[in-house]
Amino acid sequence: MRDTILATVLLINALSAVLTFFKPETGSFILLIISTCLTLLALFDAFIQKKHSLMRSFPIIARLRWVFEEEREKIQQYFIEDDLNGTPINREKRSIVYQRSKKEIETVPFGTQHNVYEKGYEFIKHSLFPSNYKNIKGERVLIGSDKCTHKYYASIINISAMSFGSLSKNAIMALNQGAKMGGFAHNTGEGGISPYHLQGGDLIFQIGTGYFGAGKTEGGIRVFDEEIFKNNAVRPEVKMIEIKFSQGAKPGHGGILPAKKNTEEIAEIRSVEPFTRVDSPPIHSSFSNFEEMICFIQKVRDLSNGKPVGIKLCVGDTEEIETMIKQFSDFNNYPDFITVDGGEGGTGSAPLEFTNYIGTPLIDGLVFMHKTLIKYGLRGQIKVIASGKAVDAFDVVKYIALGADGIGMARSFMLSLGCIQARECNLDTCPVGVATQDEDLVEALVVYDKNQRVKNYHEKTIVAVKEMVAAMGKDSISSVESKNIFKRVEGKKIINYEDIYY
Repeated sequence: MRDTILATVLLINALSAVLTFFKPETGSFILLIISTCLTLLALFDAFIQKKHSLMRSFPIIARLRWVFEEEREKIQQYFIEDDLNGTPINREKRSIVYQRSKKEIETVPFGTQHNVYEKGYEFIKHSLFPSNYKNIKGERVLIGSDKCTHKYYASIINISAMSFGSLSKNAIMALNQGAKMGGFAHNTGEGGISPYHLQGGDLIFQIGTGYFGAGKTEGGIRVFDEEIFKNNAVRPEVKMIEIKFSQGAKPGHGGILPAKKNTEEIAEIRSVEPFTRVDSPPIHSSFSNFEEMICFIQKVRDLSNGKPVGIKLCVGDTEEIETMIKQFSDFNNYPDFITVDGGEGGTGSAPLEFTNYIGTPLIDGLVFMHKTLIKYGLRGQIKVIASGKAVDAFDVVKYIALGADGIGMARSFMLSLGCIQARECNLDTCPVGVATQDEDLVEALVVYDKNQRVKNYHEKTIVAVKEMVAAMGKDSISSVESKNIFKRVEGKKIINYEDIYY
């Protein structure tokens, strides 16, 4: 095949030369230049370059493979996938976020596209006597145990952890301004508090294992620093503190900030070297057992002047989690909330094996956490936040029915900013300026337009939640129970979630 390709290219080049000799016109000269370039490229592919075997066997033609590889994601999304089979978030769900963000039409014609007789289909049974959705209560939840002196009345839907570095400055500003306009909270992510977080919105200040914004480097190890932490924690914008143990997309690994995205500004905020890959350690240097963990939680609470302090984790070894909850009970000291992140949770950058195969999915982890807190008598003190690919009102209602008090959303709010699920977050090439530090791309995201979309998405989703709860005949969002959600497990067999999980 290689010989055929080379012979063809050489023949075309020779014919171009002959044509140019006998008919020296502009067109023939252009043809000669093109054919000569192709000939040189073919010779380079076949004999000079050693890296790509395919190009040596199929010079020039093999290069088309790289073109299609580059465009594969776009071709798949625009021409192949239907409304329901796209991943990680299908087109139907992406569309509802876009529509609610822009306050465009939210209805669909002609009936559901879901196969309601398919195994795994979920649904809610409605009441003959629905409530008025405008009278539905419970869109806010009070977070703060008896150990907390500055409780926070939070929305049931808040922006989950995404740091400056992972997201652009314009994205962070739009999210925070949208949170201010809509009256909900914005989690800083583990990258610390940047000037772009300080746009007036309520903050959940996250402390990761790298202690960015809450620590320093000593002997090559990131350590917690009380003074640095307190300077940030006592800010009036900070309403809660979240200590990150792990996240669903890469539990047991630690955060990753690619070198391309670690600009000088971000490096200064994080106190690291610019344009180097930043790998957060998988564990905290401040504690190594449950007793030390409890002491650290209390220290953080004291330094923040009594603000609610929670922990974020993806459920792993259930025996360890139960031991932790038992220790909370035995020591009579505990966090004010626990964020349960599902194994299906998102990230800007993670190893493939960790994303695909490590970490308990959200429903299983949430149910286990809820039941364990009840078992040890702490459910009334500790609020539970569910995080992991929640997008629409049904997701919210389902997770609340299974034991959550509130929901953290990350990718959904990225979509409200204009994210098109290009899945280039780790390459610093996000085409819409959400997950990049490339200034030219960042400018594509207009803050004063997108902040309104963030607010709209939150507002319209809350309304949709109320409408679903009203259809069930309830008067409060918190009154939804696991027995209200049903799942087809096989054939004609339908079981409610209470029977499945409780």
